[in-house]
Amino acid sequence: MKSIKEPQLNPNVDELVQRIRRDLADSYDEEFELELEDRNLEELESQIDTESASYKESRRLYFRELFRMQAELVKLQDWVVKTGQKVVILFEGRDAAGKGGAIKRITQRLNPRVCRVAALPAPNIREQTQWYFQRYVAHLPGAGEIVLFDRSWYNRAGVERVMGFCTDEQYEEFFRSVPEFEKMLVRSGIQLIKYWFSVSDEEQELRFLGRIHDPLKQWKLSPMDMESRRRWEEYTKAKEIMLQRTHIPEAPWWVVQAVDKKKARLNCIHHLLSQIPYGEIEYPEVVLPPRERNDDYVRQPVPEEIRVPDVY
Repeated sequence: MKSIKEPQLNPNVDELVQRIRRDLADSYDEEFELELEDRNLEELESQIDTESASYKESRRLYFRELFRMQAELVKLQDWVVKTGQKVVILFEGRDAAGKGGAIKRITQRLNPRVCRVAALPAPNIREQTQWYFQRYVAHLPGAGEIVLFDRSWYNRAGVERVMGFCTDEQYEEFFRSVPEFEKMLVRSGIQLIKYWFSVSDEEQELRFLGRIHDPLKQWKLSPMDMESRRRWEEYTKAKEIMLQRTHIPEAPWWVVQAVDKKKARLNCIHHLLSQIPYGEIEYPEVVLPPRERNDDYVRQPVPEEIRVPDVY
């Protein structure tokens, strides 16, 4: 009598499972890489080894909440596409306030064709002669799009005012125009959300020092940043005037306390999700079709001269 053999797992299936696990691990590794952006590597490692259980738990909570809300952002994205919504989110704040980090976490899991970032450079000579809002209008969303402005038309109320890049007349005209401009955007069907990231004097100083001594972050510093640091009080006055004169019912300002970067990111994303009445979109089940195979198909080898060397 022949013995009955136990069924064996197909080696190809086992390899596929391992690859899927590695891909999942890679997706989590990306988050840890972002964590290392915000802290010195040696400091992070020492804290993981020696800090209290409360620190480790807060770190776990941060990642858990970030992943959860990023999943909600994907639902929000699907709803925006399905319903043809148009969303604009402005991120303003002092240099090193954490705007870029928050934007990165919002867009990280989203489709760049749906959710894009507008970070405009200083206006060129031609743009300086245009209607002030003209170059920003070109980046506004169409139906089914989300646009995040990493700094916006509020440059005129902040850096341009403090650094003397606009006249008193242009400054006052901005405040006359911007409420009407934003009301027009809202009437056209755009949902406009405005965030100001608030950071303390002491925290900005620490972050600037961190950038100065970190070769991977020195590109973030510019002579303008150094000058803005010197003119802290002037920027404070300009910010206070800006919030007072442009806080309108159609597009109110929301202030994010940003001394703690992680809390700021989570609070901002949580608030953003609460501002848009999105719902989960039901999609039909996705079924991977079988690949067609033809007997006369032969895959050609890649020529050695165009292969990237396997250094790693």
